[in-house]
Amino acid sequence: MSPSHYKQIVLNSRPVADIEPDTFRTESRAFSELKPGQEQALVQCTYLSLDPAMRGYIRDARSYLPPVKIGEVMRAAGLGVVVQVGPGSKFKVGDYVSGAWGMQEYAVVKDKHLVKLELPTGVEPLDYLNVLGSSGLTAYFGLKDIGQLKAGEKLVVSGAAGSVGTIVCQLGKAAGAKVYAIAGGADKCKWLEEEIGVEKALDYKSKTFFADVKKHVGYLDVYFDNVGGDILDFMLTRLNKDARIVLCGAISQYNAVKPKGLQGYMNLISQRATLRGFIVMDYEDHYPEALHALRKGLSNGAIKRKFHIVEGGIEQAPKALPMLFSGGNTGKLYVPRRVSFPCEAY
Repeated sequence: MSPSHYKQIVLNSRPVADIEPDTFRTESRAFSELKPGQEQALVQCTYLSLDPAMRGYIRDARSYLPPVKIGEVMRAAGLGVVVQVGPGSKFKVGDYVSGAWGMQEYAVVKDKHLVKLELPTGVEPLDYLNVLGSSGLTAYFGLKDIGQLKAGEKLVVSGAAGSVGTIVCQLGKAAGAKVYAIAGGADKCKWLEEEIGVEKALDYKSKTFFADVKKHVGYLDVYFDNVGGDILDFMLTRLNKDARIVLCGAISQYNAVKPKGLQGYMNLISQRATLRGFIVMDYEDHYPEALHALRKGLSNGAIKRKFHIVEGGIEQAPKALPMLFSGGNTGKLYVPRRVSFPCEAY
């Protein structure tokens, strides 16, 4: 039986710094408005992915995607189940899918924007928003194309307990590099050392952090940066000749009114190093290559991951999102839909 209404999370205001309680609002829409057309499917959301990039989506600034407009459904990727199909759709009722339909309980989506979930040995549905989603693809292409990591080199990964950083650490190990992780707190560092198997996990909250980097890492060949700010600036002083800095994110600066500038950039000149940003969407034509390798890693157990799930329904998404910027999550952050639905395997 279909509901009479469904919920959407829409952008209500643009915060200058931290995300505020009134940044988003929950709206109720009539379910009868949702009618799939030609080659479209009506999807019931089961899980939403929460990602650091969302802070950029709500900023009214030039970027790789246009900003979410005030009053629009907040941009987000999700997992779901097909509950109705339009004429000519390649999907059928009951298919499990992933897609970017935003923060809403139901959505009509074009077939071309949906991926049917396949679950070989070792793969879970949530992996399609993590290792087999943008997190895994970002880690794969950032490390391979931008970092050009080689066996025997030293790789340092910041934000290493997050969804991208965790995968980067493991891909670095598989490539034969010595991997050093940066994370916040003893528990995260212990997990990275004991479960992920990095050479050393360094707690950026420790008073001895900078000395610890000098002691345990020395100088690095590849720095995969997810945090920016002071840590990036310090790492610019720890470069080997021909080092590569993969500029993936700057989560420490996303809520800053004025992000900090870099002072150690002249080391890029003396060490002939490179610092390069990238966007994973630019590699779309090569996704099959990456997904093949990532599926293999999941299937044989070489890639481990942690799911951080915040219960309570999609209305919890605005409350859970700030966890990404305070270090409150370990692994990939999700919000599930609250009520029971046909896709209970999720």
